[in-house]
Amino acid sequence: MKVGVIVHPAPSSFGRRGVPALALLALCLAGCALGPDFRRPDAPAGDRVVDTPSPDTLQVEGAGQRFDRGTDVPGRWWTLLGSEGIDRQVTEALARSPTVAAARATLHQSEDDLRAGYGVFYPQVGASLTAARQSSVTVLNHAPVSSGAYSLGTAAATVSYVPDLFGAQRRTVEALGAGVDEQRGNLQAAYLSLTANVVNAAIARAGYQAQRDALGEIIRIQADQVRIAEVQFEAGTAAYTAVVALRSQQAANEASAAALEQRIDQSDHLLAMLAGRTPAAAAPLRIPLDQLQLPPDLPEAVPSQLARHRPDIAIAEAQLHRASAQIGIATADLFPTLTLGGTGGASHAALADLLRSGTSFWSLQAQLAGSVFAGGAQWYGRRAAIDAYDASLAGYEQAVLAALDQVADTITALGHDAQSLRAQAAAQSAAAEALRLARINYEAGTAGYLELLSADTQYQQARLAYLGALAQRLQDTVALYAALGGGWWNREGS
Repeated sequence: MKVGVIVHPAPSSFGRRGVPALALLALCLAGCALGPDFRRPDAPAGDRVVDTPSPDTLQVEGAGQRFDRGTDVPGRWWTLLGSEGIDRQVTEALARSPTVAAARATLHQSEDDLRAGYGVFYPQVGASLTAARQSSVTVLNHAPVSSGAYSLGTAAATVSYVPDLFGAQRRTVEALGAGVDEQRGNLQAAYLSLTANVVNAAIARAGYQAQRDALGEIIRIQADQVRIAEVQFEAGTAAYTAVVALRSQQAANEASAAALEQRIDQSDHLLAMLAGRTPAAAAPLRIPLDQLQLPPDLPEAVPSQLARHRPDIAIAEAQLHRASAQIGIATADLFPTLTLGGTGGASHAALADLLRSGTSFWSLQAQLAGSVFAGGAQWYGRRAAIDAYDASLAGYEQAVLAALDQVADTITALGHDAQSLRAQAAAQSAAAEALRLARINYEAGTAGYLELLSADTQYQQARLAYLGALAQRLQDTVALYAALGGGWWNREGS
């Protein structure tokens, strides 16, 4: 049980003897806050989430990455990609996003609700001014006697105060404070989601465009191959099946190119939406994929820091805090409520004379009220609050486990991305060498043009796969920064 005394301002509308009496009574009745005092859950144990890949594992074509415990997530982590276009896109999205604006407004609402909630700790003072014209008739000896019409003006002030004997009001304000923490977490989550989505969409668009360019080169080569095969068929040196097979490959690649064009358009529309613009106002974000940089130093995840940095865990913790406060509210509801009040004022036949003369009056009241029998509603209401706390605690634990799982997935994904990228780079290098040799043989007259086109097609296909692996590695790097919380604690004004 948490015991404390809160001193409140004394009411000032009673008589001289009523004011100190009520103030003294309020001080004496300051009580205790029932229910559990919230304690932040312990951070996950351990000094690592999962084994991190070694720098050698992450090394690809001279571009390496390494996990470093001394490296933190920057507040503007997307600038590490070295793209001014992405920087501008993120800045615009943060300034114009309706999602972030709504989350910010909801946070301000919860803060104002908290400020309003503090009003329960102060006496509630009211005032009234009444003017009336009235008459009365008195019956004497069976004969009515009228006093005639007269005017009556009354000015009165009332004061009421509910001492927080068992902490219901303090627990209510505590729950409102937890609501502020929850909405602050929602704002950080909206900020993180927006920035990660913008950067991912920009990388995806760059990848789709690079793949579309490579696929366009393959289609151009295949068009030459079809043309040559048709000439050979007409000359009787090639079967028609060769023409049909080449046309089929060309048509399949043209269909793939159309799908890539659709993904490029979808990326443009998504970026416009994230920036608070309509699709018609979408401005294509043309960023060469090979100009994006891989951050060399990556933060190494520590479970205890992760639990303090992830917005979703902060939200779950705030919900747990609110559930704890609700137990205190439900516990206090088992006990009676004391209400103190008083009224003071004056009456006169003319409103203008109220402050000079007239009939004055004042009164003090105290009321102790509570439930005698409610069929167990209050008792089981408290049990329900405890059950809700248990559910919130389980939800918090699940949020922590899900966060650790997500971070582990992104860390291991980077290692697998590097392996895939190395293999695709080797395939592209081998295809480039085959193309070089085919070109030499063609120029020397020892190989036909179809062989050269075939080698060029294989090279472009290898490049297509390499570009996909490169885009995936960039996106998984973005996923790591997002999974670690997005660096909001390193942003100015956080």
